[in-house]
Amino acid sequence: MKKQPAKASPALAVRACTAADRAEQVQLFNQCFKKSVDERALAWRYDQNPHGASLSFLARTSEGLAVSGYACSPRLALAQGDPASLAAIGETGDVMTHPDWRKRGLFSDLDRDCMQAARDAGWPVVFGLPNRRSAHIFLALGWKEAGKLRPWTFLLGAGPSARAVRASEGRLRRWLAPLHARRCAKARERLAHSVEGWSLQPLERFPDEVEALSLRVAQRFSWMVRRDPAYLAWRFLAAPAGLHRCFGIHNREGAFRGYVVVQPPRPGENVGYLVDLLADEEAAVAAGISGALTELETRGARAVRATAIDGSWWRGRLEEAGFLPPKPENHLSVIVFIHEPAHPLAQAALDASRWYLTDGDRDDETMG
Repeated sequence: MKKQPAKASPALAVRACTAADRAEQVQLFNQCFKKSVDERALAWRYDQNPHGASLSFLARTSEGLAVSGYACSPRLALAQGDPASLAAIGETGDVMTHPDWRKRGLFSDLDRDCMQAARDAGWPVVFGLPNRRSAHIFLALGWKEAGKLRPWTFLLGAGPSARAVRASEGRLRRWLAPLHARRCAKARERLAHSVEGWSLQPLERFPDEVEALSLRVAQRFSWMVRRDPAYLAWRFLAAPAGLHRCFGIHNREGAFRGYVVVQPPRPGENVGYLVDLLADEEAAVAAGISGALTELETRGARAVRATAIDGSWWRGRLEEAGFLPPKPENHLSVIVFIHEPAHPLAQAALDASRWYLTDGDRDDETMG
């Protein structure tokens, strides 16, 4: 017998949402988060993803007031690059409760309903990146921790802006900012020297060879979201905020060898983001990182941030390039909910250090 979703408290009703509910979801989102969205942004996130439509839910009072919400979006992923393992997995996002309704257990009911819907949809595993305040709630509901995700920072200057950027990491890191900036500068010189002759070229579309490149790279990782041209165009080029800048990585002969995506600083800010990178040659990876630093500096960044899972390949590349780690306690948990334990993606999910995951794989449209 099919398991029925757990019900919310007697005063609330949980219901799956459709495109007709986006305005109500937007209203709740903007009551819960500092970063606001509009209907266009939620339609992009929930309805237009070429990997499939999202599962989303609202909990309403008897008067019809939406007080809590939950969403889970699909990503096509592979284990070890094996085409036979290709399946839709879920990524949680937009987990939200109105400030006046928090600490009443509403999240538990939404999570159970959403995980049941993900199971019914045939998604073998779901992953999420909750903050430190909510991670323990997921774990109490049957999720498992697979790793930790941390922000890394590259300083592009040694002045007051460097101190301001590092101030969030504590007084000691703020005081040491000029020393760290010099360390970053030396690492950048070495990186640029190693890839002389390589270049970045703006991308107005992702070339067809990206999908074959993605499959080759995926063979080296236990878990990776498939980066096909349609998905990348949706994720970066069609994103409503329009903040991403995409570049092809070209070798000395001018041949395409990968891509890199950056997010320049917003007006009034000085931090840019290294969002995504794909290449199967170490030189191309180095050229992508080096070129990204240059592009972001040209666009006003005084620091660059990127997040990486502890022990992962991506963390290693950032560290080699001179990126600085945060305080040990500054992290997000990487969590997974297993629906089909025998599926290769579910087995690979339990050790996030072997994943290929960048900021481009996170549910947030933009960074910061």
